[in-house]
Amino acid sequence: MDRIDAHHHVWDLSVRPHTWLDPEPMAPVRRTFTLDDLAAPAAAAGVTRTVLVQVLSDLDETREFLDLAARSDLVAGVVGWIDLTAADAADTLAALPAGLVGVRHGVQSEPDPAWLNRPDVRRGLAAVEAAGLAYDLLTLPHQLPAAIDTVRAMPGLTFVLDHLSKPPIAAGELEPWRTRIKELAAHPNVFCKLSGMVTEADWAAWRVSDLRPYVEVVLEAFGPDRVMFGSDWPVCLLAAEYAQVAQVADELCAGLSKGERDEVFAGTARRAYGLHQETRKVVW
Repeated sequence: MDRIDAHHHVWDLSVRPHTWLDPEPMAPVRRTFTLDDLAAPAAAAGVTRTVLVQVLSDLDETREFLDLAARSDLVAGVVGWIDLTAADAADTLAALPAGLVGVRHGVQSEPDPAWLNRPDVRRGLAAVEAAGLAYDLLTLPHQLPAAIDTVRAMPGLTFVLDHLSKPPIAAGELEPWRTRIKELAAHPNVFCKLSGMVTEADWAAWRVSDLRPYVEVVLEAFGPDRVMFGSDWPVCLLAAEYAQVAQVADELCAGLSKGERDEVFAGTARRAYGLHQETRKVVW
């Protein structure tokens, strides 16, 4: 059966610097990670295809990821980066090679909590919609009101919320995140990734029970047919190995029916990103 990891990264520190890895807590992942590094743990977890997601605000990185995808039996699609605020955003998208299934910008790093509401950003999002692509929302909880405004204003664009919008799992707090998630999920053009949870928990002492309340909120709000599994590898390695992340996702979804689990672990990603439905034979 097809099993899709809808969110992972790679990076090559010999190609360009990644200053976000400079702080000391990031030392365990401050090295190059390639698709070859991912192959074995993904296969062991039963993953047959993946979505490779941008790391930097760098168009060259997106082009390189698309080239990787074109040469890989593992990567089914790329969520890349373009400058949404640029007047030629539509032309930039049109010039990129095949394999792009979505666009993402690191909104979490924008100081303006209403960045998504800017007219130039909305113009760029309209170009994403016109290109038939999805848009990944990388937000923090305080930025969710602007995300809600945006999805309400753009019902024709598919949005995918990354990492549950990074709720404060380590602190055990649900509000106001829970209320805002429910409001966001009320819009049928929004999907959500079960990803990035272990790194929002206590890296050294997290337990499945710490994550469960947040997963329950998301599954109830979106429904399994709008929720998809993502490993967030290799960032997840700060708190858990790939096998642990996959196992925890299975455990947290154990109460779902088989059909619902099939959605979370494959069907939702296929529909949100327009991925081909056939399972590729992957040779490692």
